[in-house]
Amino acid sequence: MDDFNETSQERLKVNPFLSIWLHPKQTTRYMIEKKSIGFAILLMSIGYIGVTLSDLIDRISFIDWSPWLIVLLCVILSPISGIIGTAFAALVTWLFGKLFKGTAKYSQLFKGLSLTAIPFIVLIPFYLIWLFTSPESLMDPDFAGPYPWIFWLAILVTIVIGVWAIVITVGVVAEAHQISNWMAFFTLLIPSIIFFVLIIILIIVLIFVFGIFFGTM
Repeated sequence: MDDFNETSQERLKVNPFLSIWLHPKQTTRYMIEKKSIGFAILLMSIGYIGVTLSDLIDRISFIDWSPWLIVLLCVILSPISGIIGTAFAALVTWLFGKLFKGTAKYSQLFKGLSLTAIPFIVLIPFYLIWLFTSPESLMDPDFAGPYPWIFWLAILVTIVIGVWAIVITVGVVAEAHQISNWMAFFTLLIPSIIFFVLIIILIIVLIFVFGIFFGTM
């Protein structure tokens, strides 16, 4: 999608908020070479507002909260969740990237992966409208009334953004590690499969333990 050897003048013209959509590799290289960790945290702090707002779906525990209070909570939590999530993702892709002879440093992956938060900024207005106009349909899993128009639009945009974020993440990892897109894809896929299997095993173990515990009562 992008060449590894773009010129310095081209990099100076990069606007991460715009270029990440179609040129993730060029934007990642610019981010790694020109931007600071502080700028990466700023990106995450903004983008993760969209993530935390979308996480309100079926959160019945917040149904009685004021929408303004929920928004304030999302703004406060977004940099925290963004830093933790990106730090963990950077660690995983740094470790598994070594399997494909990736060359990225941890800090480079952290800065690069902060770019994946940008697409989720698009979700903010959709979920704000949904939250303020029909909080019951957003947060009540047993909601049985007619869904508002914003429901269908927000869900559609969320799916599109989620898919595109994956594409961007592959490009970010590929550029940071200086590996192919396919290698970057498997750098992300392998740990995902491992974590999924571990979760299934943990659930089975917990069911087995609780079964024995209640069976002896």
